[in-house]
Amino acid sequence: MAAPGPMITGAGGKPLGYQQITLTGTAAGLTVPAGASIAYAIVEVATARWRDDGTAPTTSLGMLIPIGGTVTFGGNLSAVKFIAVSGSPTLNVSYY
Repeated sequence: MAAPGPMITGAGGKPLGYQQITLTGTAAGLTVPAGASIAYAIVEVATARWRDDGTAPTTSLGMLIPIGGTVTFGGNLSAVKFIAVSGSPTLNVSYY
């Protein structure tokens, strides 16, 4: 049985954009569409780390996202940064 999809609240749940990022050993931020206040992200291929305080994560510091792991962010999306722990994880992000 497949896991349920995200439940998006706020912003009327209106889809505002999608982004796919191939993460590397250099921290990357999001390209946030105008009006977006929620980002739902899923990691594929390899593990990654994130921080949402405006400081770049490192390969050993930050919140770990396993392969297939998801995170939902609300608020200041420009402060969210991601980095690959190893390999080249793909980050798929939907904005609301």
